[in-house]
Amino acid sequence: MQLIEQYLPAFQFREQHAIIADASPRRLLEAALLPEATEDPWAKRFIRLRELPDRVLGACGVKSGLQHRPAFGLHEFMPLGADMERELAFGLVGRFWQRDYGLVQLAAPQTQFAHYLEPNLAKLLLNFSAETLPDGRTRLMTETRVYCSDAQALRSFTPYWWLIRPVSGLIRRRLLARIRDVAASHRP
Repeated sequence: MQLIEQYLPAFQFREQHAIIADASPRRLLEAALLPEATEDPWAKRFIRLRELPDRVLGACGVKSGLQHRPAFGLHEFMPLGADMERELAFGLVGRFWQRDYGLVQLAAPQTQFAHYLEPNLAKLLLNFSAETLPDGRTRLMTETRVYCSDAQALRSFTPYWWLIRPVSGLIRRRLLARIRDVAASHRP
């Protein structure tokens, strides 16, 4: 069973992107784990903009969940599983529509994520998969799925999704290109 199906088979929101690369699935998935592939300056700018209200409020003395935290990034995602020939899966649990993302850390994400439920909560699964094409090249794909635990979470998350989706899609497409380029530059 694919990791994405194992960890989040049911979802209300989904986004998929793909790119073709001249590298093996393993090389691409290994590159997806490298900081030079995941640390995109454009993504950092969008995240700074997204976090600006909470950080400004914190600087003004208002309670801020982000004031003493580094900017949001892939380091926030919990590793769920890896099959380095086919797929990587990462999870995120929280109330993403809140100024501070309302993140929940699980003690054992590999065993807890799939069944974790709490009211007014969303689970996000970020997946990378790679498959060899008949011409020898590789299709690298990313899929993001989001499951809202109840109607309240769905009402809160839906406008947030439609607001961030264009930027999220741009970030995912840039991430795929960066992974492809890093894999190409790290030849053995």
